[in-house]
Amino acid sequence: MAVSNVTFYERVEEALHDRQLQTALDISTTRFTTGRQNALAALPEAEALRDHARRIRAHTIAHLDRYLAQFADSVERVGGQVHWAETAAEANQIVAELALSRNVKNVVKSKSMVSEELHLNQTLEANGMKVVETDLGEYIAQLAGEKPSHIIAPVIHKTRQDVADLFRRKLQATDADLADVPHMTALARRVLRSEFLQADMGISGANFAVAETGSICLVTNEGNGRLTTTTPRLHVALLGMERLVPTLEDLGVMLQILARSATGQKTSVYTNIITGPRRTTAGQPIEPDGPDELHIVIIDNGRSQILGSELAEILYCIRCGACLNACPVYQQIGGHAYNSVYQGPVGSVVTPGLYGLDPWHELPQASTLCGACREVCPVRINIPRMLLKLRSETAEAGLNPDWLKRGLRLYRQTVVRPGWYHLGGQLTSWLSRKIADNGWFKKLPGPLSGWTDHRDFLAPAKKSFSQRWREEREQ
Repeated sequence: MAVSNVTFYERVEEALHDRQLQTALDISTTRFTTGRQNALAALPEAEALRDHARRIRAHTIAHLDRYLAQFADSVERVGGQVHWAETAAEANQIVAELALSRNVKNVVKSKSMVSEELHLNQTLEANGMKVVETDLGEYIAQLAGEKPSHIIAPVIHKTRQDVADLFRRKLQATDADLADVPHMTALARRVLRSEFLQADMGISGANFAVAETGSICLVTNEGNGRLTTTTPRLHVALLGMERLVPTLEDLGVMLQILARSATGQKTSVYTNIITGPRRTTAGQPIEPDGPDELHIVIIDNGRSQILGSELAEILYCIRCGACLNACPVYQQIGGHAYNSVYQGPVGSVVTPGLYGLDPWHELPQASTLCGACREVCPVRINIPRMLLKLRSETAEAGLNPDWLKRGLRLYRQTVVRPGWYHLGGQLTSWLSRKIADNGWFKKLPGPLSGWTDHRDFLAPAKKSFSQRWREEREQ
């Protein structure tokens, strides 16, 4: 994955000063978190269902080799073809060769995080193909030349007026087209329908894949997923190797918690289960709808590395986005500050897990460790534990900034010497009373200004806990 020359902290600073972004994030994350709470409250035995879902994910990841082999056999049994890609380059080459060998000119894509991870669009366009995103949010991001900023809501950072201005510039939209959201959606639908009819290849991701049947499941709130996978003659599905469930019954469990955790819906509008391409026997159609060919590309791209590490639990993730919505850091800085396909708490683990700690060591620091991500995760992934592990590895690798290294060395030397420690506390308390404003610091020096740029910092108490403890015992 390409790394920006702009640092994480510079992107954060820009986001924190973007008032429009703050408004958009506040509206959207509040709506999602409230919807999740209401949906799960109305689901009987919701907590037991989450526990069961976690067991399914844990079992699947622990036996991933077996289920991958079973899934590949099942796909081929129903007429599909399976390709294995160890790296992003291999995956892109497989898809490009499939397209070139079949003279593909026009490609439509359903929403796929994996395709963003691979930078697949750039590869196909470099080979002379037109690629169009058909998920409305992804389509807007593509028109704007931007990356998605949320796992399930790619343009969560944009307001209605932003989109209206974009459609006016890129689609020559009229005032009537932009009268309200339904009219804007209708305009996008008209544009995209013509793309579906011209497409030679449809590319999708897969929310889940079922080992026992060779099926892939796509969950969307728009009809674009179904059109992408059935209208073109060639369907290529990109599957992260961890996205398996053993059985259709297990899939049913996952679907009960996915939409509720993501958007607060009981179920998404469209849940498509695709099992093989169009098939015939003795000239009679068994499966009359669908593409002539179905190719499933199973992608590693660093997942094996995660699987063999203390971060393996992050592979339980079902990409609902609940942890982003609940995270107080994401709520303030949005997705683009992470500069990764995977944002928020899950992205702060997945990104360094896939691509290495350096240069992504700053992401695990983007957390208060409040535990909100673990609380809302439908499969109860312990993200704070993994963030602490990555922070520890960052320190061991010497990647922390110099000011922090020096500060920690000084603290370590002081804390093991009680005399020094108490003297330092007394000096800090005395100095704070001299410069604090009514018990608060309005401005701290150096790197500490990162806090006081946006909020006040409470000055130390006049008496330390140890002093108060001694006084209580003497009384």
